[in-house]
Amino acid sequence: MNSNDKLKSKRKNYRSQIARRFAIQYVFALAGFVAGFFLLALSAWKFLSAFTWQPYDPLYVFFQFIKTYIVVFIGIPIFAGWAWITYYFMGKPLRFLDDIITASEALANPTDTQILLPDAMKNIQDELNQVRESALRNAKLARDEEQRKNDLIVYLAHDLKTPLTSVIGYLTLLRDEPDISQELRAKYTGIALDKAERLEDLINEFFDITRFNLTAITLDYENINLSRMLEQIINEFNPILAEKGLRWNTAVQPNIDISCDPGKLERVFDNLIRNAVNYSYPQTDIRLSMLLKENNVEIQVCNRGKTIAPEKLNRIFEQFYRLDSSRSTATGGAGLGLAISKEIVKLHGGIITVQSSDDDIIFTVRLPVNRQKIV
Repeated sequence: MNSNDKLKSKRKNYRSQIARRFAIQYVFALAGFVAGFFLLALSAWKFLSAFTWQPYDPLYVFFQFIKTYIVVFIGIPIFAGWAWITYYFMGKPLRFLDDIITASEALANPTDTQILLPDAMKNIQDELNQVRESALRNAKLARDEEQRKNDLIVYLAHDLKTPLTSVIGYLTLLRDEPDISQELRAKYTGIALDKAERLEDLINEFFDITRFNLTAITLDYENINLSRMLEQIINEFNPILAEKGLRWNTAVQPNIDISCDPGKLERVFDNLIRNAVNYSYPQTDIRLSMLLKENNVEIQVCNRGKTIAPEKLNRIFEQFYRLDSSRSTATGGAGLGLAISKEIVKLHGGIITVQSSDDDIIFTVRLPVNRQKIV
């Protein structure tokens, strides 16, 4: 039985419970009324029988009349009582319906105020409050998502404008100054090319954002030598580290094989290393280690940089979140790299965490060595 069937069965059970409760209350009310009426009538009969009545006494004549038509005098009160009790219990579900309608109107604009229904409808009250809380959570998520998108537009508009302004400025200078020296011309052309390449990177990142939000990430598993992959990535980053005045400090355990999507996993390590490069103090080491622990492999990327505050650590894997928006143009990124990395690691059955203290920033990735593809 799926969750929808279980929910339908649960609600049907609630309705059955309420119906049974109404039926039992209705029967007991009728039985109590009839029993009370006959008990009252019997008490009155015994009380009146204790007196000596004269045939000409008006009360005696009246009581004799009642005795003659006892069926009518008993039937009318019983019928009236039955009618009133029936009307009351027929109106009760309608009053409950009014309460539910009022509660449903409250769900249209949910607040922190609890929805309250009669005790007989406590289960329904709990369900409506769950819906209300879910609506509040969804509304908050929607607001947060909208805010992140607005922030993204601001970030990317700034990132696009800065290199584009430089490209236009240097190209305009080259156009308006025909007698400029060859050295300056080559310098300005090189700067304009760098800025144009930065624009290309940003545009490619836009496509990443679109793919990440509109499509699910799928994995193509292969058995690879993870040690060799990390060594290759380390070598590819050597020129960047040299340019930034950084050094490698590596400890990669050799010959570790793993079942993974190599392309996606390479992106994870690329994102982590770039993040370390962008946020490292000059003339410091970037430490990269890999160690096999039972059936898991643990990879750590550690750099020396400004300690990340705890409130920022909690958000570092969110989409479009940046530690320092003022550095976005220089360091690249719209705040999507770590979010994608977390998703890729999660799909591999692993976890990714971050710690920061005493100017150390440590990203840790734990991956299972053998991970079966989930279809």
